[in-house]
Amino acid sequence: MNLRRIKLEVSWSDGHPRPSALSTVEGPSRSQTPGSPPAAIKLAKHCALALVLTMALAISSIGGQIVDRVVTKVNGHVVLQSDWEQEVAFEALANGRDPDAFTSAERKAALDRLIDQELLREQVRPSQPAPAEQVTARVAEVRKLNPDCAADEAWHAKLQRYGLTQSALEKRLGDEIQLMSLVEDRLRPSIQIDQQAVESYYHDQLLPEMKKAGTGETPLPEVFGRIKNLLAERRMNELLTGWLANLRSGSHILTPESNAGERTR
Repeated sequence: MNLRRIKLEVSWSDGHPRPSALSTVEGPSRSQTPGSPPAAIKLAKHCALALVLTMALAISSIGGQIVDRVVTKVNGHVVLQSDWEQEVAFEALANGRDPDAFTSAERKAALDRLIDQELLREQVRPSQPAPAEQVTARVAEVRKLNPDCAADEAWHAKLQRYGLTQSALEKRLGDEIQLMSLVEDRLRPSIQIDQQAVESYYHDQLLPEMKKAGTGETPLPEVFGRIKNLLAERRMNELLTGWLANLRSGSHILTPESNAGERTR
C-alpha cells in the first residue's frame, strides 16, 4: 500500500515603539558613575549586536537555502516551507529524480501528502518507532535507485545536494513505515477477499492480459495468492482514500489562498 505522497508569511514585532535617539543624547544620567558610557551609546551597542545576530541568522538561512514560512495549517498544526521542500527532496531521491524537475502539480501533490500524513497521525497517534531493521532495509532500497552512490562518500554527497542528511532520511522513512503499519492495523481487519473475487479477476483481467502479451496461461492455483494480495491492496487503498476524504471534510486546513476560518477540501 502506498500512502499518497504527505506560508503565510511569519513576521515578528514586539509591538513597542523604539525610543527616539534624540531623547537620549543630551548627556549622561546623574545616576551614572564617572566614565560610564551614556545610555545612547549603550543602546547603540545593543542595537549593533542585535543587527549582527540578525544578519548572521539571515546568512545562515540563505546558506542552507531555507527561508521558512508557514505554507498551511492542519487543525492548527503548522506545516512550514522547509517541511514541504524536504518532502519534495525526499520524493525526488526515492524516485531517482531531480527536485528541480518537479512540476507545480507534483509539488502541490507533495504538499497534499504532507497534509494527509498529518491527518492520519492525529488519528492513529504513533508511539513506538519503526523497527530499525525495516528502516535500514528501506534506506538500502532508496540507495539502490541511485547506482552512482555505491561509495559512502558519493551517497552522502548526493544527500547533501538534495538538502538531506542520513538521519533526516532515516527519520522520514521510519515515520512512513510506522504510520502505514498503524493504518494497516486499523483497516486490514475489515478487508475480506473471497475465492469468487479472485476467480473473477483471473478470468476477466489476468487471462486476457496474458493472451494479449502472448505468454502462456498460468494456472489459477499458481497465482491465487498473488491475486488475493493485489485485491486486498486495492481495497486498502480505496478505504484509505475514503478515510482521508472524510478527515479532510471535517478538518480545518488553511492555506494562503483560503480565507481565515474557512474550512477547505
